[in-house]
Amino acid sequence: MLADGYHDIPRGKVAAVVTQLEMTERAETRPVAAPQGWTLTRIAQPHRDWYRALFRKVGENWLWFGRMVMSDAALDAILQDPDVHLYTLRRGDVDGGLLELDFRTHGACELAYFGLTSDLIGSGAGRYLMNAAINKAWEADITRFHVHTCTMDSPQAMPFYRRSGFIPVSQKIEIADDPRITQGYDRALGAHVPIFDL
Repeated sequence: MLADGYHDIPRGKVAAVVTQLEMTERAETRPVAAPQGWTLTRIAQPHRDWYRALFRKVGENWLWFGRMVMSDAALDAILQDPDVHLYTLRRGDVDGGLLELDFRTHGACELAYFGLTSDLIGSGAGRYLMNAAINKAWEADITRFHVHTCTMDSPQAMPFYRRSGFIPVSQKIEIADDPRITQGYDRALGAHVPIFDL
């Protein structure tokens, strides 16, 4: 347990406050159409290279790094698991959204990853994708649908999740290697999070 007050973060690291949110019954949705030309597509057992490219395209400005630092074997185990359902918004051969539902814990679904590429933000695609997430999660036999967001994420994320019916239930501090230093992310990404070099 952290004591009150300030705590130094080591050089080369980033720190975030992570908030866990959940809904314990299906929330009402506000139906919207998919953006013109985009289709929600389930990708069964995707290849890790395709997944990592989309993961980075959607999340790199928010310094998503979890799946980039994961071993190939560990990521493959997730992507090939039949209880992990992966969707994208697709137009032709372009993918613009990531929706990952994890049903591996009995009676629960984790909204493991959820996001859009920058060209779809503000188009209504977020609401469309969240409606799909809520509907698909609660079609299963679950009593809990949960997600987490953090202070490195878009400032729109927390209010969006709350408007969607999720309620904050806990918080943690996460300290990790800064992906702009260790994973070759462009140093201009995540401008809202300062870089402290080694």
